[in-house]
Order: sequence, then C-alpha cells, then structure tokens
Amino acid sequence: METGTAAQDGAAREPVWTGLPPGLLKMRRLLLVVWLGLLAVALGVPLGLFVGTGWAAFALLPLALMAWGWVLLGRNWRSWKYAERADDLLITRGVLWHHETIVPYGRMQLVEVTSGPVERHFGLASVQLHTAAAATDATIPGLVPAEAERLRDRLTELGEARSAGL
Repeated sequence: METGTAAQDGAAREPVWTGLPPGLLKMRRLLLVVWLGLLAVALGVPLGLFVGTGWAAFALLPLALMAWGWVLLGRNWRSWKYAERADDLLITRGVLWHHETIVPYGRMQLVEVTSGPVERHFGLASVQLHTAAAATDATIPGLVPAEAERLRDRLTELGEARSAGL
C-alpha cells in the first residue's frame, strides 16, 4: 500500500498561482464607465435636441455595452494569474481563448516595470518580460508597484543565475 508520497509530490509540483490585485479591475471598470458614459451623453443629447426625444433612446446602446463590458471585465480580470516555479514563470489568461505562457528564467533578457499616468493614479504597474524570441515576450498588468519591483528583481536575479550556466 502506498503511503501517499506520490500524491504529496504531485501537490508539491503544482504551481502556486497569484491573481492580479483588485485595483486593476477598478481602474478598467472606471475607464469603461467614463468612456461609454461620455459616448451615451454625446449621442443622446444631440439626438434629443435636434432629431427628437425618441431618437435619444439610441443613447441606451452605450449603456447596454457598459453593463455587458462590466461583466466581461470581471471575468477577464479573474482569468489572469501568474506563478513562479523553480525554472520558469507561468502566466495564464483568457476566458474564451485560454493562453498559457511559460517563460524560462534563463531565456529572459530584460524585465521592465512600466506605469502610465492612469496606472500611476490607481497605484498600479506592469511587468514586461523580454526574451530573445519576440513570440515569448509576456506582460503581467496591474500589479502593485512594490510587487512589480519585487518580481522584476527576482526574475532578473533568477535569469542571471540560469543564463550563467549556459
């Protein structure tokens, strides 16, 4: 009879996934509301004033898109995860089309932390990984800046250690 070590070994190899912080979802939803809200007003007011109040109902289309986008953004946000393993970094994303990217530490050439003005306002940053093959470049969006810097430093350290053995 087995003692369960095989099951424990399998559990030990399972990656520990880290999701994205809720600040990214908040930022994306706010941008959705702002842009589609402005579109609804820009569509509804002129139609209501110049064509007729019945035509102003077309302003409800951007509001319907807003409700649909709200749900889709939540599903997309929940699908993004990353895991640091012994030899590589896993990034998974996507609801309808699932993408899983595996970036070996030894193949990393550059790890960047970027933060645009909107991201900075929400206290977020993105980590971009560059490798020799452009097809394997990967991004982890919407991290807290301290986590982005920690991840950059760790990935750079692991990349240097792995590439030194080549």
